[in-house]
Amino acid sequence: MSEEAIEQSDSAEETVGGRSKVEVIKEESRHLRGSVKDTLESWATNFSEEEYQLLKFHGVYQQEDRDARAAARKAGRGKEWIMMIRAKIPGGALTADQYLAFDDIAQRYANNTLRLTTRQVFQLHHIGKYKLKQTIKEINEALVTTLGACGDVERNLMACPAPDTRGAVAEVQRYARLLSDNSLPQTNAYHEIWLDHEKIVSTEQEQEPLYGETYLPRKFKSGIAIEGDNCIDVYSQDIGMVAHIDSGQLSGFTVLVGGGMGMTHTDKATHPRVGDPICFVKPEMLLDTFLTILRIQRDNGDRANRRHARMKYLVEDRGLEWFKQEMERRLNVWLDPPRELRWDGTGDHVGWHQQQDGRWFLGVFVENGRIQDNGAYRYKSGFRALVQKFKPGIRLTANQNILFTHFDEKDRAAAETLLRDHGVLLEGELPNAIRHSMACPAMPTCGLALAESERSLPPVLRRVEMILAELGLGEERMSIRMTGCPNGCARPFLGDIGFVGRTPGKYQMYVGGDFEGTRLNELLADLVPGSQLADRLKPLFLLFREERVRDEGFGDFCHRIGIERLKAVAFPDAKPAPAAARNGQAAAEAARDAEPAVAAAE
Repeated sequence: MSEEAIEQSDSAEETVGGRSKVEVIKEESRHLRGSVKDTLESWATNFSEEEYQLLKFHGVYQQEDRDARAAARKAGRGKEWIMMIRAKIPGGALTADQYLAFDDIAQRYANNTLRLTTRQVFQLHHIGKYKLKQTIKEINEALVTTLGACGDVERNLMACPAPDTRGAVAEVQRYARLLSDNSLPQTNAYHEIWLDHEKIVSTEQEQEPLYGETYLPRKFKSGIAIEGDNCIDVYSQDIGMVAHIDSGQLSGFTVLVGGGMGMTHTDKATHPRVGDPICFVKPEMLLDTFLTILRIQRDNGDRANRRHARMKYLVEDRGLEWFKQEMERRLNVWLDPPRELRWDGTGDHVGWHQQQDGRWFLGVFVENGRIQDNGAYRYKSGFRALVQKFKPGIRLTANQNILFTHFDEKDRAAAETLLRDHGVLLEGELPNAIRHSMACPAMPTCGLALAESERSLPPVLRRVEMILAELGLGEERMSIRMTGCPNGCARPFLGDIGFVGRTPGKYQMYVGGDFEGTRLNELLADLVPGSQLADRLKPLFLLFREERVRDEGFGDFCHRIGIERLKAVAFPDAKPAPAAARNGQAAAEAARDAEPAVAAAE
């Protein structure tokens, strides 16, 4: 199946009575039940497409193991179906016992790895259909849910994960939980299917007071940043909220609307977008404001064309002024203008940091978010030993890293020794080219992946690291992000450098975002072989070294120099092909890849 055909399976071209096919599936599902329970309890090896659309709301993605595809076909077997489960963890906050529960579950039912995502949650991969129910049951026994981690609802509510270092931060994290709790689907289907709760018999019809019969037109992502530290990429959210802390007190939130990363290569009407500041609200107004924006998208979002269904297109089509007036009408208040925002950086919170209570937290970089034992680098075993011994709090970050919190001063050295004994790299042992990188899982599990990402980025980064060191730029801080498709899960369009899968083995190259995550980057080149990505950057790094201004970051330099000059420097012999020819080539190359499974897009 070609790239275009892949995305048509969730696009406007499958319509029924002017609505997308997915809208009909949701409406007829009896609040996300459908026939999921019957198929779960049957001997079937997989779920139907209609059931799959509902499974996502329950935190489950049905996937194909694409690594096993060739062998399966050679043996005359069908697809090797596997399941991915995503938890919902507001603000990325877990207890030590909850972390150990996930570690156990990964060993028993998944592939013995934990995958940190860019939305501060765990994903479990390679789960068999027959293990699905028990896995979800044990996640819930750890007091964590998977309901609403995927699907056309509010996804995981993000927040700056760092323990309180400057007052009122804990209150901000409390708001993340409050907003999340108030935007969960209310259907009983989840408990009936996965937790064996009896179906509630009532004369009154079950209601979804927030989402209605067909839920939202598309997935919805929100997060709370703290002014000065955009560690959650707040501009990429459908609703971004920036907390203002004045003299140690939470004074309110600047609200942004209309961010979103995803696009479709073959549809020029789709594109990434950064959110617009729209108003400032006091803390007591945040919940009502948040729910009002959700309802505006529910009532006005595009339900015919899923490629055009994200709220960023509603904001763009109707305009920011219309959107604000609609908020004011529904809230019955005049909204204050947004505050001007300042950013000091994008903290990854790696290393030791003192908490306001005098204790310490330790941030540990996890390459591409995959917690596993791999040769001498025994991160999974090391983290488990650390959690068992010290019982720290756990915070998952938006950069796919992990924070271990509430250490006493006397335990710091022992914690470091334990981790180093397991091959875990700590702050000071990480090159900047690697430290600020992210990749999505892509192949072999994600069906939307057109190219590798998690498995392809490490060799690219090692080559970039060598080039930067050779040019005397090894200490430069730059964000480098890769995804296997343009859905944008690792937010590549906000990085100093972004690589986006275009066809098998080839990528788009983007440059010129800012490290603070407030500006989109620009397309430098299309269909670049993965083996050439690092070397194509070398001339730009050399130009950066020679022509940068004082304290200028690489992304800011690229933005100032301009994309046309950068193209001429990186690709001096390139002869631009007509756009139609380029698109035709990309589609033809994508078609060579065999049919992927349905996607698991973060």
